[in-house]
Amino acid sequence: MADAERFCCALLRRIAGCFSLILVASVCTGSSSSSSSSAAAAAAAQDVSDYGAFSAGQAARVTPATAARDVRYLLYDVNPPEGFNLRRDVYIRMASLVKTLRQRGDWVLVLPPWGRLYHWQSPEIDQERIPWGEFFSITSLQANVPVMEYEEFIAESGGPFIDHILVLQSYAEGWTEGKWEEKVDVRPCIEKLAYTKDKQGYYRGWFWGYEETRGVNVTCLSAQGHASILAPYLQDNITATSVMLDRAETVLHDHYAGKDYWDTRRSMVFAKHLRIIGDEFRAKYLNSTDEKDLTPYQEDWTRMKAKPGSAWGGPYVGVHLRRKDFIWGHREDVPSLKGAVKKIRSLLKKLKLERVFVATDADEEELKKLKKMLPEMVRFEPSQENLELLRDGGVAIIDQCICAHARYFIGTSVSTFSFRIHEEREILGFDPKTTYNRFCGDSEKECEQPTHWKIVY
Repeated sequence: MADAERFCCALLRRIAGCFSLILVASVCTGSSSSSSSSAAAAAAAQDVSDYGAFSAGQAARVTPATAARDVRYLLYDVNPPEGFNLRRDVYIRMASLVKTLRQRGDWVLVLPPWGRLYHWQSPEIDQERIPWGEFFSITSLQANVPVMEYEEFIAESGGPFIDHILVLQSYAEGWTEGKWEEKVDVRPCIEKLAYTKDKQGYYRGWFWGYEETRGVNVTCLSAQGHASILAPYLQDNITATSVMLDRAETVLHDHYAGKDYWDTRRSMVFAKHLRIIGDEFRAKYLNSTDEKDLTPYQEDWTRMKAKPGSAWGGPYVGVHLRRKDFIWGHREDVPSLKGAVKKIRSLLKKLKLERVFVATDADEEELKKLKKMLPEMVRFEPSQENLELLRDGGVAIIDQCICAHARYFIGTSVSTFSFRIHEEREILGFDPKTTYNRFCGDSEKECEQPTHWKIVY
């Protein structure tokens, strides 16, 4: 067994403890590679990480008290091609909408299960119906706004039925006379519906891989404005108990980079088992710990308030080098591998560092070239068995955790993966000069660096 595999397996055993020791041992010794065992071990690890903590699942069971509540549920989905990190951004918009809705009612945000994402390119593992708890701390999310997993919604609402689906779309005519105004109207559907009626008259669709889910009604809604522009319509025109907003990315942030935005963003704490794996990897391969790096961490995100510049970071450069669709589109602001390596070596020399951690979606051929040009490069590469436990989303989060703790970070232009690392570093208290940096294209004439969005408490 390779060192990296032993390392990850040891961590998984430590995390899972007695709840899943047999399952984890089975996976790590190679005696079983079934997706059911992997999912069970991952679930057990999450159970341990949130043991004893309040969660929506614990409150969502149907009791006389909950049955008496006049609860309404807001569900949402995003355009299928959109990636993991853009979807995290849409969650912030929906959380803001629920806060507005709760001013006049008991609304709960239902978290859409993960799956079928373009950037999750490990087809050999099961990556459907993934609950948010595998990637994020549900307890932390609930400290900001009431949320629940989709299966908890099914259990509490009485079945896999969504009363009303609102398909958000822009206005067919665009801005009227070039004037921007916030508005919402029921309109004919511009695009062909992604739902079809079955023999019983219910609407069937993707529904995050839950084939048993049915929609009762579907309406197309043209919306132009911030997320909370939808609140009056939902409160005054929709009486359904459960409402789903499809294409939720259509609406904008209510308070981008303001306190409400940062409260929600700070609440998006990564699942504990992923943080532990990232921390242990840093300590073992990059000589990096929270104590030495001056990045103290508290489980309660509401208590974290780091001063800008207070974080020092581990003795390595963190790199996010986006490839694949970015280079296929011939973007001028994305460097060649040779150009990226040249910049990395320049930074190592300037910062007097010897190690570089690279997060990249480069294919096998490019990785071989990169390793040859940059032999000191360190990457997080889980075995196949551990990939089944962590999923592609978990690996991406671990990559982001490690990049977020680097002495210096450089990312890729307009990549939401890099943006999320910027935010993590802002939360940890890094100097903006060590955070808001990007690679320049080999022939790019004006290499504008990322905007510094200062955290607001």
